Amino acid sequence: MIRFEHLSYTYPGAAKPALADVTLEIADRAFVLVVGSSGAGKSTLLRCLNGLAPHFSGGVVRGRIDVAGFDPVAAGPQTLSQVVGFVFQDPESQFVLDRVEDEIAFALENAAIPPREMHARVDDVLDLLNLTPLRDRRLETLSGGEKQRVALASALALRPRVLALDEPTSQLDPQSAAELLDALVTLNEKLGLTIVLAEHRMERILPFVDQVIYLPDGDAPVIAGSPRDVLPQMPLHPPLIALAQALGWLPLPLTIEEGLAFSRQLSALSSQPSAMVAAKDDAPALHPVIEARGVEVAYGPTAVLYGPDLMLYPGEIVALLGRNGAGKTTLLKSLVGLLRPRRGDVLVEGHSIAKSDVADVCRRVGYLPQDPNALLFADTVLDELHITLRNHGISPEDAPVAPETLLERLGLADKAQRYPRDLSVGERQRVALGAIMVTQPRALLLDEPTRGLDYQAKAQLLHLLRAWRAEGLAILLVTHDVELVAEAADRVMVLDQGEIVTQGNPAEVLRALPTFTPQIARLFPDTDWLTVADALAELQNHDS
Repeated sequence: MIRFEHLSYTYPGAAKPALADVTLEIADRAFVLVVGSSGAGKSTLLRCLNGLAPHFSGGVVRGRIDVAGFDPVAAGPQTLSQVVGFVFQDPESQFVLDRVEDEIAFALENAAIPPREMHARVDDVLDLLNLTPLRDRRLETLSGGEKQRVALASALALRPRVLALDEPTSQLDPQSAAELLDALVTLNEKLGLTIVLAEHRMERILPFVDQVIYLPDGDAPVIAGSPRDVLPQMPLHPPLIALAQALGWLPLPLTIEEGLAFSRQLSALSSQPSAMVAAKDDAPALHPVIEARGVEVAYGPTAVLYGPDLMLYPGEIVALLGRNGAGKTTLLKSLVGLLRPRRGDVLVEGHSIAKSDVADVCRRVGYLPQDPNALLFADTVLDELHITLRNHGISPEDAPVAPETLLERLGLADKAQRYPRDLSVGERQRVALGAIMVTQPRALLLDEPTRGLDYQAKAQLLHLLRAWRAEGLAILLVTHDVELVAEAADRVMVLDQGEIVTQGNPAEVLRALPTFTPQIARLFPDTDWLTVADALAELQNHDS
């Protein structure tokens, strides 16, 4: 079905190839997971399938690709779009029109599909991806996860033989991700669609795949094969695999159900509170940095937030969970004044921000949106921090923290003169963090900060968040990444249909909501363990 023969691809002006001497085969009707660290070439590999590399991005191709009998380099994206459906990492980058139904129909109109068949196809994909209630919505009003499903629907409407997806679950809540993966499994098993999917959150995907393609860093050759053959050769692992390898579980379990066969043998262990549970259960005896009182926000006549109350204290990390479209991003924007509530108030350090400029609020409250590129404007990394200071009327000499010192702390000292958009996803995120942290705000709001991050980059982010928490920063983390929540959060809040419906310590909240339960908690349901570190520490204590 798909064959790469000694394929190498180099982007224009690049010193070394993004893909080097790749040889592998993907069988017809296969479900394939492509993994590797940020910058390893996963997106590039997918773009080679439909000719976007090199036709769109330029560059030099050596070797050969065969996709269902087509050469993407010779045929180009116009021909391959009928064979390979493509969903980009950033769904907004492929949108053309304003309304959901129009966007899905656009490619069909270009392909001259008859109107009756076109309407039937649009209805089919709307139903398949649970988008029918959104068919008349404007794309700009959708959540990130809803936009991801619209992009997928647009690709599926052409009924391709191959579906290539770049980080398709990165913006989806766990339930939406499970629904998407169920839809992909149906397309793969019942319709014979070949699925090639790049994803960092392997824990979501591994139960479904029959082939893993690992793109290592450096000049090491690509490794492809069954999950159990490839995973032991990789340094990147979800919690289940990391724990199984640490404890020597064989054959390597790929699903929680397989892991339970091993963990149940340890069921005699008593429940021990983990480090996470021992964290703050009650509100600290401090004044909140941010307080939201009955905040109601609407887009036109449609209400999104229905008066949630929120308090964020110094020295804590609060995770805000919820389904796509629950209002999480809207709440973050209201906390910095980007959206003004029609009722209620937001206080920062005890003062209402109702009449404050957004710039004044953002000097005290750092806000990192879902796409860090939205904060990157300068020609160099160092200039990004200087621009923030100039916007606030602060000279580099008078900055609360020297820009060079902050870059060193962020691990970006050697990137100070680099163009920010040429960096990896994780590095761009840290540049954006530097740009908002150079004023030393008292609070930090992060919207889906692990989107597009590999496990190493996520570990670096976690280290930064813990250090800032120790220094007294108040951190609010909006995320669908329950494994990050298990590692980082002191308190968890759940937003549902514009209201905060529950909050408490991570073990209580995450275990009460099955779709948000981390892998380790599912493996050991009678304990308070949430992370691999929790489990290994308690197991070692029991053995000693």
